[in-house]
Amino acid sequence: MPNLNNVLETLAENYSACDVSDALLKIQHVPEGSTVRAGYLADLVPFSPLVGRNATVPRVAAPATTFKFVAKASTVPPLTIATNENHSFPPGKHWVDYAGDYEATHSPGVGSIVVIEQPEGQYCAVTGGIMATRMKFLGIKAAVIGGRVRDLKELSGTGLPVWARGTSTVGTNAEAKPAARNVPISIGGLTVSPGDIVFCDPLEGVVVIPRELLGPVMEIMPRLTRMDEKAKQAVAQGMSVTEAFTTFRSPL
Repeated sequence: MPNLNNVLETLAENYSACDVSDALLKIQHVPEGSTVRAGYLADLVPFSPLVGRNATVPRVAAPATTFKFVAKASTVPPLTIATNENHSFPPGKHWVDYAGDYEATHSPGVGSIVVIEQPEGQYCAVTGGIMATRMKFLGIKAAVIGGRVRDLKELSGTGLPVWARGTSTVGTNAEAKPAARNVPISIGGLTVSPGDIVFCDPLEGVVVIPRELLGPVMEIMPRLTRMDEKAKQAVAQGMSVTEAFTTFRSPL
């Protein structure tokens, strides 16, 4: 694999989230009977630096740094890792202060994207202005929240791309607490593991590339996009979609 920074720059500059999903559909194997997700983290909306889908904010891609939140009343450490210093939060340390640790250890100089799992059905926010400000200082490239955020003016002021399912006026402590870091998490049923490549496309959405599939995805996407461009040009000149697909979308 070439230099990771160069690969991620090529990904962000030349492809869309849809291109990534098209590639994953071709090469990713899923258990029989399961729903094919092709890396898509569904129902996330960009709340910073601009609210809503747009084509003016640059795309960004980086390895995932993961955080798992649980219900405030929960007493059972998830994955029985409460005593593991690589995954837990020592007393007196705020979770966001660990946002840059995984990248510093595994991909120094590349940066990372924070991905947070929040329990389903909660109404509090797990990220706000102070957390976003800290992430920005630590060099985090974006934050993807499988839950809610608040302090939208402050979030936008940081310039940090922030994606979430929704917003809240309520602070984290009302319902949630951080339980683990650098562990596999689930966002809407899709697993995100530490180091997986998160691709935030402000227009199309957020997709996750399993780290081991980054090379194959980057290899196959140029061919897929060339085929689609030829098909699009042919359709624009009057060819039927069926004929265009048959002509230009050859099996891989």
